[in-house]
Amino acid sequence: MGKLRNRCKGQTKAGKPCRAAATEGGFCYFHADPDRAAELGRLGGRSHRRGIAEGVDPLPRLDSAKAVQETLDRLVPDVYSGRLPPRVASSLATLLSLQLRAIETTGIERRLAEVEKQLAEANGRSVTSEVPEA
Repeated sequence: MGKLRNRCKGQTKAGKPCRAAATEGGFCYFHADPDRAAELGRLGGRSHRRGIAEGVDPLPRLDSAKAVQETLDRLVPDVYSGRLPPRVASSLATLLSLQLRAIETTGIERRLAEVEKQLAEANGRSVTSEVPEA
């Protein structure tokens, strides 16, 4: 029972007794100073946070399907070699997919507007040619 005397008096989030060794106050290091535990957690998280991928060239302007394809061609080897984390690549893949759909939709809208304009011009000519001269 000597071991139990040396255990922390605190409880885990699940309501079970803390199994860590107690300090002089009867609590473990983290139960004695919960704010310090939160700070250490934040520091650990910051040290594992990834900013802009290192060693990866900046993205070019993605204003055409060809530019999106070329970007994908560049990113795949970067992921494979470990220069680009898979989580970043996954996010980029989603964004590139959205960009490609936007490019395709814009192209379709532009071509449709051209056809409508040509149709209107053709109808305008045929109407004026059908009007008898006075």
